[in-house]
Amino acid sequence: MSDTPNTRFGGGAPDLLGPNTVSAPVAGGRPAILSLAIKEKAALYGAYMPYLKNGGIFVPTNRPYKLGDEVYLILTLMDDPTKYPIAGRVVWISPTGGTARTPGIGVHFPGDETGVAARRRIEELLGAAIKSGRPTHTI
Repeated sequence: MSDTPNTRFGGGAPDLLGPNTVSAPVAGGRPAILSLAIKEKAALYGAYMPYLKNGGIFVPTNRPYKLGDEVYLILTLMDDPTKYPIAGRVVWISPTGGTARTPGIGVHFPGDETGVAARRRIEELLGAAIKSGRPTHTI
């Protein structure tokens, strides 16, 4: 998996998520820009991080990030035409190589209206599946 445009989430399930474009943090401290399109409920379940205070989402990437890095995420969920702009922080890192997990980062949603709207919509889409004990990309 590479970080070129059209990177796919999860490697083994390219039809579950759409393109994921990632750019590295730029000079001057501006946050990295990521785009993630989740197309199926199973992929959303695997990526959602409900145990975070404001919710969060796992974004596959091979780029190096540090905990606390600011990122700007454009999130698209399944058939919803809404694009959720999220200014979040890296709170989880699954490194490349050496693990069975998909490499990537967990982005914590902010407590503002954009984070609340994204969390609310994800939880609506997941419904009762959110309480499932199935493994996810983070836990």
